[in-house]
Amino acid sequence: MAHIVIMGAGVGGLPCAYEMRDVYSQEHTVTLINDRDHFQFTPSNPWVAVGWRTPESIAVPLAAPLKKKGVEFIHGSVTKINAEENSLIVGEDQKVEYDYLVISTGPRLAFEEVEGLGPDAFTQSICNTEHAKITHGEYEKLLDNPGHVIIGAAPFASCFGPAYEFAMILDTALKKAKKRKDVPMTFVTSEPYIGHLGLGGVGDSKGMLESELRTRSINWICNAKTTKVEDGTMYVDEYNDQGEVIKQHELPFNFSMMLPAFKGVDPVAEVEGLCNPRGFVMIDEYQRNPKFPNIYSTGVCVAIPPVEATPVPTGAPKTGYMIETMSTAIVHNIQHSINGDEPEACGTWSAVCLADMGDTGAAFVAIPQIPPRNVTWFKKGKWVHQAKIAFEKYFIRKMKKGDYENFFERFVLKSIGLTKLDK
Repeated sequence: MAHIVIMGAGVGGLPCAYEMRDVYSQEHTVTLINDRDHFQFTPSNPWVAVGWRTPESIAVPLAAPLKKKGVEFIHGSVTKINAEENSLIVGEDQKVEYDYLVISTGPRLAFEEVEGLGPDAFTQSICNTEHAKITHGEYEKLLDNPGHVIIGAAPFASCFGPAYEFAMILDTALKKAKKRKDVPMTFVTSEPYIGHLGLGGVGDSKGMLESELRTRSINWICNAKTTKVEDGTMYVDEYNDQGEVIKQHELPFNFSMMLPAFKGVDPVAEVEGLCNPRGFVMIDEYQRNPKFPNIYSTGVCVAIPPVEATPVPTGAPKTGYMIETMSTAIVHNIQHSINGDEPEACGTWSAVCLADMGDTGAAFVAIPQIPPRNVTWFKKGKWVHQAKIAFEKYFIRKMKKGDYENFFERFVLKSIGLTKLDK
């Protein structure tokens, strides 16, 4: 009888737990540990930030559906992993032993890497629902006191899609509030060009997103290294392609949302031999850590090298479909290990994304995610906006019921006219 422990109930961890209960016999125990008592549908956070959703509407309490599914639940924070002993500590002293550990914690938000960045300082965030709720409060202040807005991503950021989404959602919300004419907007990004997305671009993402920003009167600064933020002022060094500073900006603002760099969460990053220097879990093609083969990882906390070197450091994103396939591979590979067999399942390292733009949207596919690719596809239309709304409702409904059925493969791929992705 095996005990499988999953750290983190996000888009990777919670479906992983549900699928394990569908695949494994009841003699094996599955335990999910999460620092919140609820699941957050992270893709909806930009809507929370402008008041189009409430935090409660995109949250799923965990205890009831997990109990129904037969998954043990521990509400608490892992404070230490004793990988050599196959155990971890929750809180101050609760010891949990495991045969297999799945790390699906998501990232630590490294606001401290830029002085003055983050909701405890002078900029806002949509990286979790608590931050999005704070951002909504600042958005309402902006409506009462319009002025310059800065949206973007700091050096070492890896998930650029939400920054683009929020810039255009904010543009749409301000238009609906009849305040847009009073709010100049600038997009400040560490990407070498608009539409890079941490992926080296996807199809015509550069031209399409530049056109969208121009249409919405949103200026931009690329190769931008945000060096410091003060109350109402952002300091940005702009680089050329040779890595030389060509301009230093002092940008005033009334409101700013900047995505931070990601790092691994502390108890994971502290395990010697488990992670790379930024705290992301190193894995082989079967999602296993090379030093600790009974430790698997999925999602944003996995170590993936940048697609390419850029003048200002950028990371590679992990999209929902990729995370889903990582989690499914883990389920099957742990089952193989329990049965004494070698692992054989691999995740599909392809990027699939539906990005909302407030009143329209963009969808892209990159197969594989890292160039050179077999397929690059990028389309825009109101259907993407509607598809993302429908997917939100579908995903949350299924999570409340404890159902798992390859959400991204069944819904997102079909919405863009595909049935499956090959490597």
